[in-house]
Amino acid sequence: MFQPPYRAAVIGRTGRGNYGHDLDRAFAEEPKFTLVAVADEDEAGRAAASSRLGVDRSYADYREMLERERPEFVAVGPRWLDCHREMVVSCAEFGVRGILLEKPMAPSPADCDAMLSACDASHVKLAIAFQTRVSPIFEQVKTLVADGVIGPVLELRGRGKEDRRGGGEDLMVLGTHIMDLFRAVLGDPSWCFARVTDGGVPITSEHVRDGAEGIGPLAGDRVDAMYGFADSPAVAHFATARPTEPGSRFGLRIFGERGVILTGTGWLPEAYLLRDPRWFDSPGGAGWEPITSAGVGLAEPLPSGGLLDGNRRIVADLIAAVEEDRPPVVSGADGRASIEMILATYASQVAGGPVALPLADRSHPLERLKGASRG
Repeated sequence: MFQPPYRAAVIGRTGRGNYGHDLDRAFAEEPKFTLVAVADEDEAGRAAASSRLGVDRSYADYREMLERERPEFVAVGPRWLDCHREMVVSCAEFGVRGILLEKPMAPSPADCDAMLSACDASHVKLAIAFQTRVSPIFEQVKTLVADGVIGPVLELRGRGKEDRRGGGEDLMVLGTHIMDLFRAVLGDPSWCFARVTDGGVPITSEHVRDGAEGIGPLAGDRVDAMYGFADSPAVAHFATARPTEPGSRFGLRIFGERGVILTGTGWLPEAYLLRDPRWFDSPGGAGWEPITSAGVGLAEPLPSGGLLDGNRRIVADLIAAVEEDRPPVVSGADGRASIEMILATYASQVAGGPVALPLADRSHPLERLKGASRG
């Protein structure tokens, strides 16, 4: 009978994505798990992980680990994207019941499709490490929106981290969080209209480059995108650029007819409410009120925590999803949707106009752009 303690294992890749944002620790500390093994192709990294996680058995080849140990849950920790498809598909083929995957999910919609198809065929639950989605503060934000505190939503705005990665890399690495939050507030997107430029000119095949960390093709030092949604008249705007000074605008702003909500990302992000239909705090205005897990204007009762706390919550939900045979709160379908929204910016730039979502062509738009130039 399938019951705890469940056999669990961790896949990492030292020097090539490592173990993500403490996905390994979230597995090691889960009381319903018995952590049986770790896999890492790097010998020194593998030894360090074994010691850190308190496991006796370790493997250079994760496939050998899956075959010999037969874990029921696996953390696929590497941040680098180039290994995600192969690792997730292998987990599904070896009978794993639940997988926690570091974001972003994969370089292309086709990769995401292959991962979800393998999981569906083997009845595997796949969860993505979008920590903000399980944050108790973000739950308060969604409740405020649903209760109409800021009135009907008119638009959402999000920006990347805009550090040295500003532009295409920022879009892929950090933009995935913002796209997921867009969907959490407004539902599934139906179209994207975007401009992607490099040095002030629209990108061409000459601007396409290989991204760092296995990201796949990238282009552009500035991205400006707008999204429409199937079930809402509101629109969402995402932008990232490579500024002269690093920005601190990473996060989400929700604009309604009667006010604004601002939230960062993570387990316990900073979040604020402004009850002002003009959308700015002026002399005599209501002022920004902090939002905590307890509500508006109340002290935060939870201890400060990082992404590990969010991943602990995601692991607990993944276990419940397997036990209850339901999708995880942050599922593989959510991970795929964020990738499609990201790549829709390139598809729109290449098409010279809006593109429909989900994307009909499952290949990478920048690969098609390079192919068109060669043809």
